[in-house]
Amino acid sequence: MMIASLPMYDLPELRTATDAWWSGMAAALRRAGIDAVPAQLTRVDHVAAVWRDPNLLLSQTCGYPLVRDMADILQPVATPIYDAPGCDGPNYSSVIVVSAEQSADDISALRGGVCAVNHRGSQSGYNCLRALVSPLAEGKPFFARVIETGSHARSLETISRGQADVCAIDCVTHTLLARHRPQALANTRILAHTSHTPGLPYVTQAAASLDLVYRLREGVMAAFTDPSLTNVRAALLLVGVEVLDVRSYKGILAMEAAAQAQGYKELR
Repeated sequence: MMIASLPMYDLPELRTATDAWWSGMAAALRRAGIDAVPAQLTRVDHVAAVWRDPNLLLSQTCGYPLVRDMADILQPVATPIYDAPGCDGPNYSSVIVVSAEQSADDISALRGGVCAVNHRGSQSGYNCLRALVSPLAEGKPFFARVIETGSHARSLETISRGQADVCAIDCVTHTLLARHRPQALANTRILAHTSHTPGLPYVTQAAASLDLVYRLREGVMAAFTDPSLTNVRAALLLVGVEVLDVRSYKGILAMEAAAQAQGYKELR
């Protein structure tokens, strides 16, 4: 049996909606002629293990690991479009979050502060923030310290508790937390937005046949137009889907390269 996962916006408060979305998508994939579609999602602590699993049928990943670490392992199927401030079609951005009491009016005023990141393989929490800071850093450490928290929610918590001064949060995650966990945003405010990059794609194995990829796209697109899934899509902020090939994500690597060219290899 193949496996599937939808880990990227799988908040505990949304598990029921995510499972319902997969149930509807799985039915659409079966109608598209795909055998052995799993009835349930696989949930693990380390999502990279699922992405590398030879039985992977469909998952969702961040664009940064897709082009940086997984180019020979995963390929994009289609990119969902979200209804959240900071999204533009299939593209998304991050919000730069600081404490509500923070007097800074731009990120340059945060030099010497403490930065929180979800993890160093994240486009929304790390790569985009490094790109924003690198022109200001002049090849030197910009922050006094960088804390790796493990999740966007924990990064926000460090800001709320005064343990860090700034973090970058995926705009979809920020919107979902505002809706379902408003206390997570307590004592925080948005300072700025990052530039847009392609959003988090649904992916399959790089070795998947062209026929399977075609059928996956057919099924995914059918799920996005299924009227019985309207409420589920709304709960997950899903409003559409677009096919972007892997070349569309190369700009993410360009952001990394630009920071490195300015002597700012790591966010520091």
